[in-house]
Amino acid sequence: MTQLASIIRDFAQLLMPRAENADGLSRWIVQVRAADLPHLHAFARGLERDSDAVIAALTLPHSNGPTEGVDTETKRIARQMHGRAGFTLLRHRILLG
Repeated sequence: MTQLASIIRDFAQLLMPRAENADGLSRWIVQVRAADLPHLHAFARGLERDSDAVIAALTLPHSNGPTEGVDTETKRIARQMHGRAGFTLLRHRILLG
């Protein structure tokens, strides 16, 4: 259990975008492979499959959080208005909100 906590703590340090995180991710994956934690092995394999996107997320300061927030809000409004009115009212509510 302490090994799992240590590995997770090391990964959490990679979540702050820095240029050196690309090398840190490689070291972290090697550390996971050496551990006897099968669920983390699957997670590490997933990170390796999409390594370009993962490295970009860990090294670049950009975020699509504001876009995701607008998308989530739009979907919430659409769910609330489902079956009540047409597209025109939905459009006005989104634009005024």
